[in-house]
Amino acid sequence: MGFPEPLDLSRLKVYPLAQRRSLARIEDVLVEPTSDPPPCSDAVAELVHEAARRIRAARRQNATVLIIYGAHLIKNGGQLLLNALMERGLVSHLATNGAGTIHDWEFAYLGRSTESVRENVATGTFGTWDETGRYIHLALLAGGLRGEGYGRALGRFIQEDGATLPEIQTLERQLREQPTDPLAPARADALLAMRRHGLASGRHLVLHRWRNASVLAAAFRQEVPLTVHPGIGYDIITNHPMFNGAVIGRAADLDFRLFCRAVDGLDGGVVLSIGTAVMGPQVFEKSMSCVNNLRRQEGRPIVSGHTIYVVDLQEGGRWDWSQGEPPKTDPAYYLRFCKSYARMGGTMRYVQADNIVFLHRLVHELSRRQKPVR
Repeated sequence: MGFPEPLDLSRLKVYPLAQRRSLARIEDVLVEPTSDPPPCSDAVAELVHEAARRIRAARRQNATVLIIYGAHLIKNGGQLLLNALMERGLVSHLATNGAGTIHDWEFAYLGRSTESVRENVATGTFGTWDETGRYIHLALLAGGLRGEGYGRALGRFIQEDGATLPEIQTLERQLREQPTDPLAPARADALLAMRRHGLASGRHLVLHRWRNASVLAAAFRQEVPLTVHPGIGYDIITNHPMFNGAVIGRAADLDFRLFCRAVDGLDGGVVLSIGTAVMGPQVFEKSMSCVNNLRRQEGRPIVSGHTIYVVDLQEGGRWDWSQGEPPKTDPAYYLRFCKSYARMGGTMRYVQADNIVFLHRLVHELSRRQKPVR
């Protein structure tokens, strides 16, 4: 029989994004930070108050305040809440998965996002939306030529309404003359994409009429690192003829190293993991090991004194995580979003709460008599 050939995904048929039946409109979901936050239990309110106090203390000593969030925080309209924290200097680093950026971009570009997975997988149309795959790849291709990671490249693309590609002849000359330059792989991928997909040199104007609701654009404006940690095959931009795992991987590679830099500043700092059950704990544990590895080589102590708040709707396995890790016979042992963080030193608090409720109340708490931190 021989080894099977992979499917040729360049033959995928894609459709205009405006034709999709989107399930969420930005004007319906966006949460205004100055509005009164929803009610919550006394236990959640106490943890919000504690988190706000620790965040203020961390920023006073210039320690990292890291927010790792999943896509539902954006789907549920939390963009302006994150932007408010950035504007006040209360968060020093943001991190999300690929889906978190896709919803952010679609809202910024179209004002709508989210589709029916069940309906569209059955018709072969799930994720096959031309503009989403095309423009996110365009942003990463252009950003790669500047040595930018995923978050900064896409944030710039939204803020500046598009990107500029060089002349094909320029890329060819650079590759001939500088084949081992660190930017050579990005130049080769840009050249390949321009030839294969008919991308013209020069300015590609892509208007983002709702850019003020974009976390990516706000992070770019505020110069707050926002790193993206995607998986190959995880995100709908895979379902497009322009899909290029090397381009995505290169951008994510840089972003992981930027994430590690944030973890290196976490002594006495705060981590908020909001609605990310897989990406957040997986990326955090690897980055923590990388940082401690380098610190030990340099004769520095490992990261310590940090506090981790894990926010999720699930009940946390009915386990008191302050008492340590449950045995393997307990179902709570298999809750990755609790177990991994509980192993990361410092103090871990589990908060069973709706992600918007928690973040809205935190922004409200931090806004009380709080001057911007710069």
